[in-house]
Amino acid sequence: MASPLYRQIAENLRAQIESGQIEQGKQLRTEIELREHYGASRNTVRDAIKWLTTLGLVETRPGQGTFVVKKIEPYVTLLTTDPKTGPGGDITAEYPVATGGESVEKKREVSSTTPQVEIQKASAGVALQLVVAEGSQVVSRHQRRYIGGTPWSLQTSFYPMGFVLQGANLLIQAEDIDKGTVKYLAETLGLRQGGYRDWITVRAPDPTEATFFNLPQDGRIGVFEITRTAFDQTNTPMRVTVSVFPTDRNQFIVNVGDVPGSNPVGDGN
Repeated sequence: MASPLYRQIAENLRAQIESGQIEQGKQLRTEIELREHYGASRNTVRDAIKWLTTLGLVETRPGQGTFVVKKIEPYVTLLTTDPKTGPGGDITAEYPVATGGESVEKKREVSSTTPQVEIQKASAGVALQLVVAEGSQVVSRHQRRYIGGTPWSLQTSFYPMGFVLQGANLLIQAEDIDKGTVKYLAETLGLRQGGYRDWITVRAPDPTEATFFNLPQDGRIGVFEITRTAFDQTNTPMRVTVSVFPTDRNQFIVNVGDVPGSNPVGDGN
């Protein structure tokens, strides 16, 4: 049984997009031109465009037309590190994939905004992970992060307010902690990170996330939410970091045991 005409049109356009005949970022023919080219009705052409939109291949811009989506080459992040020396809360890009002539060095250019620091009441989720009373005061440090100028992730770390009262004053300053919080808390409070746990979920982005990552507001492109809880030498939670990554540009690697090679991604060939 033949596919409906709108699917035939969509598959034909999809083939042109995936072969590069219609380049990324380029505008499709207008609705009238598509109707004439395929001998189809207005609704049939619109259904074909809706199908391509659902597949994430095109986007319609009000008042401008329909355009082929520019694909972002994925950034591959290694989640497993040495818990005693690794970031613990700060999840960082390890293996950007080099394709299309773009250098690894360019794609490794990671930048972030100055931390936005607040003193908040612990939500139920944060309180549960930090093992503190819901509503108790915590320090929140939030940053927006980029790779090569492209929005890459949003990250918020939460610390018990008690750390500041005990002398870890840099936590409430709106500046990066150059040595890293793992080393800083070890030197200041004697807290040595013994390990961490990652809890990974996938969900639709909220409006703020969709705007920052330039994602469709309809939620068809989701986000990874990674909640990392770091524990000190007494197995007490010392930090909770919530990182949000759009699924259209991020992949993750977890190594367990002896794994050969330092770069599991290679050069993309």
